[in-house]
Amino acid sequence: MDFVLNNVNCLNLAETLDCGQAFRWQAVSNNKWYGIAFGKELTLELKGNKLIFYNTTENEYNNIWKNYFDFSRDYMQIEKVMQNDKTLNNMLQIASGIRVLNQEPWETLCSFIISQNNNIKRIKGIIERLCETYGKKLENGYAFPTAKKIASLSVDDLTPLRCGFRAKYIIDAAKKVASGEIDFDKIKGLSLEDAENELTKIYGVGLKVADCTLLFGLGFANAFPKDVWIKRAMPLLFPNGLPKGCEGIEGIIQQYIFSYARKTKLDI
Repeated sequence: MDFVLNNVNCLNLAETLDCGQAFRWQAVSNNKWYGIAFGKELTLELKGNKLIFYNTTENEYNNIWKNYFDFSRDYMQIEKVMQNDKTLNNMLQIASGIRVLNQEPWETLCSFIISQNNNIKRIKGIIERLCETYGKKLENGYAFPTAKKIASLSVDDLTPLRCGFRAKYIIDAAKKVASGEIDFDKIKGLSLEDAENELTKIYGVGLKVADCTLLFGLGFANAFPKDVWIKRAMPLLFPNGLPKGCEGIEGIIQQYIFSYARKTKLDI
């Protein structure tokens, strides 16, 4: 049984699923993608303004995918705000349809620990080996392993994943999450600064990984991760900071800037 969502707007699957915020999605064909999130496999396809969730019930959509794809947020309004600024409007011409996903917090944290000083191909490879080795078997793939499972392992147990220096960071993060020392529900209720401080208690987690976790896994739309592209882009494109109207959605705007910077190589 398939679930069809009609009248979908402001959604580009490639921009959303292959823009560096999630690492377990792959293109099946044009506008058709397969991925695993929250222990569920999903194939979905965008046909015009209809989004088809294959082998998915309406209940599963309401309980998992509606929030995952951030369908409660008005992205038409966000893009309308962007049209008021010449630079942001230029970005819409090549990067419209980005949505910030609401991912499982532990998976997000672990994935961005793995992402440190790494490229997307290697990040995806390490994550898949992690899931295949320690995740629950699904019909066509593997779920992301729980923090409890990873906390029971040693650094040496992660050697086959070829994640290098990140292994000790992954183990420390898993132990802190599994023990409740890092409490995601508590963090959701904190200010951005306090939430960043909580996550940076984890060995090897700096501000960038913390902000990625907050933006993509904990609903902090105002978190603003700064990778190499963003650090290059901001002084060139927004020397005085983001324009008026971006307050509270800085992290969403960041995704447009990131995509634009990668595509244009900042040849401005």
